[in-house]
Amino acid sequence: MSSSASALPDGFMVSERLANEDLLPVKERNWGSYSFFALWMSDIHSLGGYVFAAGLFFLGLSGWQILLSMLAGILIVNQLLNGVGVMGQKTGVPYPVLARLSFGVFGANIPALIRAAVGIVWYGVQTWLASLSLVILVEAIWPGASQAVSGQWLGLSALGWICFMAMWLLQLLLFWRGMEWVRRFIDFCGPAVYLVMFALAAWMLSQAGWDAFTLRLSDRVLTTAETVYEMLGVVALVVAYFAALLLNFADFSRFGVSEQAVRRGNFWGLPINFMLFALVTVIVTASTLVVFGEAILDPIEVVHRIENKPVLIIGSLTFVIATIGINIVANFVSAAYDIANVAPRHITFARGGLITALLSIAVLPWQLYHNPVVIKLFVGSLGACLGPLFGIIIVDYYWTRRRQVVVADLYSEAPDGCYWYQGGVNLRAVWAFVPAAVMACLLVLSPWFKPLEAYGWLVGTLLAGGIYGVIMPRLPATRE
Repeated sequence: MSSSASALPDGFMVSERLANEDLLPVKERNWGSYSFFALWMSDIHSLGGYVFAAGLFFLGLSGWQILLSMLAGILIVNQLLNGVGVMGQKTGVPYPVLARLSFGVFGANIPALIRAAVGIVWYGVQTWLASLSLVILVEAIWPGASQAVSGQWLGLSALGWICFMAMWLLQLLLFWRGMEWVRRFIDFCGPAVYLVMFALAAWMLSQAGWDAFTLRLSDRVLTTAETVYEMLGVVALVVAYFAALLLNFADFSRFGVSEQAVRRGNFWGLPINFMLFALVTVIVTASTLVVFGEAILDPIEVVHRIENKPVLIIGSLTFVIATIGINIVANFVSAAYDIANVAPRHITFARGGLITALLSIAVLPWQLYHNPVVIKLFVGSLGACLGPLFGIIIVDYYWTRRRQVVVADLYSEAPDGCYWYQGGVNLRAVWAFVPAAVMACLLVLSPWFKPLEAYGWLVGTLLAGGIYGVIMPRLPATRE
């Protein structure tokens, strides 16, 4: 069966240890270009996306240098995501099943669980960050809420726990309705955040005046060599920012009505949307220098300082919606698929989501967030591993297999199956992954390599992909 197939042959028997209804090739595809456009709006229009984009303007580069570097980075991301999107749209399978191509039908649990761990931690952190907006919203409506609901447990106030669990439950209920409800939600929340961000930018400019608008927020003066270094660093950082979804975009592209719909949605949602959102964030950030006397990178803090209750309520509610959008897209869906892949007979997509949600509480995300050492060692090292996984999967599909996929064998334990390898594990993929992951972790974690930290994802990707391309036999070219 070629990669153009999206369903298994009639009567084919799949292994219960490798398949359930959620992991099988999707049959109904209803994600058009707008849905993918909205998906990227949800991913970018977030607290993390805002802080990331605004922070780049403090590196000492001129406005055109920053924008040029950001454009180069997001164009690279767009191309890479088109490559992953084609894989998912053609085969109709989610990321952990797609990983079976290169790692083997059981070895795919290695990349799946690494991605799941990253998703679980950040799902908890994002849920907690969203709950902070909810706390502000509650206190704006009920000023005595903190005093009325007093107490503290495990480092979080009683009101904080109530708001955190409210966000936790709201996201779980939305997820529980299925991927069609997820699609409808992100179709709404991306544009909604845009409206509020445009309104916030207009209000800040009205308070600060157009003279406050600048694309350079730092007084740092750079040499030519430093300028080139910082510009390349911006490119690398933009690519690395999308590392998680670069790996598991197939979880969504599998629902695309066509390859063209995926590509078109990516174009409008990434280069066009990302650059426009970056301009909005720098307008707001530059205005805070005049209005509040300091640069504020956190949009929640900006809204909190506005002495206008309706604005505060609308702004807080919007950022709650924005965080839910990115949390489900970037963290929840992937982790649910990845956990279901471990034991498909017992764990469905919905149960995988419930396990993800429960573990996100167990990690006490507010404690992790306030401990940069733990975040760097745990999440930083896991995040560094995403690049090598991406490199192996991409090289395997486009170079080693020449886009030829026997979809049925992705669900087979037959020793003569294409993806059985040695007991269901492709040791060559493991051999390519380990040294590349070690190098990527060194770049990200070691103070000796601090100047190269931004390139951890890129180095890991190229190294793993290069090793895998050399040691893995290439399939002969055939007509699809």
